[in-house]
Order: sequence, then structure tokens, then C-alpha cells
Amino acid sequence: MDYSQLTSLRSICSKLFHLFLLTFFHHTNSISATFLSTTNTPFDFIRSSCNTTLYPEVCYTSLSHYANAVNLDPAQLARIAIGVTLVHARQAATSFSNMTRWADYGPDPRAMSAIHDCSSTFVDAVDQMRGSLKQMSHLATDVGSSVEAVRFQLGNVQTWMSAALTNEDTCSDGFKDVAECAVKAQVCGMVVNVKQFTSNALALVNSYADSVTSRK
Repeated sequence: MDYSQLTSLRSICSKLFHLFLLTFFHHTNSISATFLSTTNTPFDFIRSSCNTTLYPEVCYTSLSHYANAVNLDPAQLARIAIGVTLVHARQAATSFSNMTRWADYGPDPRAMSAIHDCSSTFVDAVDQMRGSLKQMSHLATDVGSSVEAVRFQLGNVQTWMSAALTNEDTCSDGFKDVAECAVKAQVCGMVVNVKQFTSNALALVNSYADSVTSRK
């Protein structure tokens, strides 16, 4: 084999090797992209979103059941979070309403007044959550709406969910001066539970609202 033939062979080998590298890196990038897309699951999305809330474990545990419905949609995640919160708030409101019929509220007569106040404030909280859920549901059908219109709707949701959280705090505050008793422990336990769900739902709404606000 003379020099010219050797040079030609080297050139061909070099080109083949370069082609191999291009093919290899393209294949590697494709695998990486596929891996990232498959690992970026609705569960991952819910987990990362819940990590921005005050009660991430409560958030993830309650919402991961709806992963298929949520997919990777922050609006849907916030909407479902409000729906889950509404269920818990309704249960608490029903319990408080039933408690107002009790004959014995414990050793402190102020407990009776506090229970009635909780019953009233939770009815308001439920109404505010119901309004929030309805407003969030409209976001799905108002795809053609302007960003300003969506921001306005989300502003309503933020206001109502904040008001619901305030009503829950009002219920707890009513028991501050009540002597320790079974009724107080039961009520405050339920309120803490609902407040965690409400706080998480509001945080997810705020996060989605921030993403909408950043749009031009």
C-alpha cells in the first residue's frame, strides 16, 4: 500500500469515526431527553409544587391521588387542591353544627359561644371555597380570555381563599380563653387540619397566579 492509498484510508477512517461520534451523541441526547420526559411525571410535578407550601407532606399525600387528573397543569393542581380543601371544610362545618346541639360543652360555659362562632365562620369559609372552586373552573373554559381577565379571576380566588383562612383562624381564636376540655381539643384539632389544607391550596393558587402574572 503506497502513501497516497494510506492517506486516503486514514481520511475515510477519520470520516467514519466522526460520523460514529455524531451518531453516538445524537443517540445519547435522545436517551437523556426521553429519560427526563419520563421522570418528569405528574407525581414529580405534584411533589415539587407541594414543596413550596407550608405543609408539603400533607399537600403531596392529599393530591398525589389525583396525579392523572393533574398531569403537569398548575391550574388543575390548584383547582383540585381547593376541591380537596372544600371537602374537609364541609366535614368540619357539619361537625360544628352538630356540636351546637350538645347539652354539655365542658366545664367552661364560654365553649358554647365559641362552638356557635365556629359553626358560623366555617359556613362562611365553605361558601368562600365554593366560590373559589367555581372561579377556578371557569379558567378552564376561558382559554381565549385575556391574561388580564385570568389575573382578575385568580385575584378573586386569592381573596376568597385568604378570607376562608381568616375565618378558620377566627374559630381557633374563639377558644383561646376557653378552659381545656374535650370539646376544645376536638374543635381545635379539626381546625388545624383544615387550615393546613387551606394554606396549601392558597399557596398553589398564588404560585399559579405568579406564573400568569409573569406572562406578557
